[in-house]
Amino acid sequence: MEALNTLKVIDIGIDTYHEPVVYMRSDCHICRSEGFTANSRVAVDYGENQIVATINVVDEKVFEPGNAGLSKIAMQRLGVAEGASISVSHAPVVTSLAAVRKKIFGHKLNDEEVTEIVQDISDHRYSDIEIASFLSVCAGSRLDVDEIIALTQAMVACGKRLSWPDSPMVLDKHCIGGLPGNRTTPLVVAIVSTAGLTIPKTSSRAITSPAGTADTMEALTTVNLSLADIQRVVAETHGCLAWGGAVNLSPADDLLIRIERALDLDGEGQLIASVLSKKIAAGSTHAVIDIPVGPTAKVRSQKEAERLTSLFTQVGAACGIQIRCLITDGSQPVGRGVGPVEEARDVLAVLQGGNDAPEDLRERALFLAAHLFSLAFQERYEQGLERAKDILDSGAAWTQFQRILTAQGGIKSLPSADFQHTETATSTGTLQAIDNRQLARLAKLAGAPNVAAAGLRLHKRVGDKVERGEPLFTLLSDTEGELQYALAYYRQANIFTIGVVS
Repeated sequence: MEALNTLKVIDIGIDTYHEPVVYMRSDCHICRSEGFTANSRVAVDYGENQIVATINVVDEKVFEPGNAGLSKIAMQRLGVAEGASISVSHAPVVTSLAAVRKKIFGHKLNDEEVTEIVQDISDHRYSDIEIASFLSVCAGSRLDVDEIIALTQAMVACGKRLSWPDSPMVLDKHCIGGLPGNRTTPLVVAIVSTAGLTIPKTSSRAITSPAGTADTMEALTTVNLSLADIQRVVAETHGCLAWGGAVNLSPADDLLIRIERALDLDGEGQLIASVLSKKIAAGSTHAVIDIPVGPTAKVRSQKEAERLTSLFTQVGAACGIQIRCLITDGSQPVGRGVGPVEEARDVLAVLQGGNDAPEDLRERALFLAAHLFSLAFQERYEQGLERAKDILDSGAAWTQFQRILTAQGGIKSLPSADFQHTETATSTGTLQAIDNRQLARLAKLAGAPNVAAAGLRLHKRVGDKVERGEPLFTLLSDTEGELQYALAYYRQANIFTIGVVS
């Protein structure tokens, strides 16, 4: 039977992202004998390796009988070369999908059910559609605190964990997002690690924003560090700024984030589990969570922020990590740059004490660092703030940041975008509001974060006086087409609200 189910591999050269696909002829003897059709889930075996893949049916003219095409990710995960023989059979039954259906009908999941779902997702047994179903049914506050705790613990359990036996206290920070340009993490890590405190920061790439910390840091240095590299960098500098997805700390979370990005969805329960699972897996004992609140931020109301604060604190306590949530101003973007390279420019300006350094980014970073110092040294916030200012203003944080970048592989030169356009104000008055969500979308349409140099640079902040014809922002892109596409969106949106002077 195994010989009958054998096909020769063709590297079809198609990028299906993270979902393995096997391409089979419509008249394939395996499809006929097993009843496989397009979108069937199948097990593909090569030696000791097995993947679960989705069938795509191709016309008979695409390749000869007895062959099967594999997508790039399928070739990679299977570890197979073109011309090798694979066998195709029915995929194992994924019993945890019954728990997903249970949740769809409004029932609470127990710890075992959540663990099985996360393990199956981590083992690549779920299709993208099935992952999307799970994420969708968990969004909109549909997970209670017990389910979020179970989800967090399951996500930690399915990956690797860092430990720091020489550091009884390991610090971390996270912003839940929603503010373009809010790139405080590199600044906080530089300030806090200068004080000799351990802060091994593993960050995500952008989910729904124009840049994540890992995207911004990748414009400056290497972020795809191994666990051994992270431990080496921290041993040398007390801190690091690495991409968490490269070290398998919470692999299920990275698979979920990929689908969340496609859905433009960031559900409450998944958000908390995602953040805390990464902190716990990185070995953190204490963390500060920044929750910006504003009319166009991710969190819109004080009530919602207080609910998140309560959930973060409860879940953290149940998982053995001390959490301090800080509800902050989310009414407008932070800094001047939006997009990986432009946000990196702001970070460097603050560290170097440049005249063009955005004051709001500096103050926000000092605020967060002061709270971490308050936790670490058991001191008043005011004492922590004074400590943070001394480190930043003396240039010690800039020196430390360079040490971290050097330890991670060296300092890169920031690239410039090939195309740019400066948009000016059409009226005179006071800039009363900037829509965070629409501004983020504008930067993404220009190419951020996939193109590091793409994004935009703001020339005005809320409260500034604006004269007709004055620059509002400069849009940056690597292609003329993306630039024009983004500008077309801007001209039908309402991103900047200028109150006319009477």
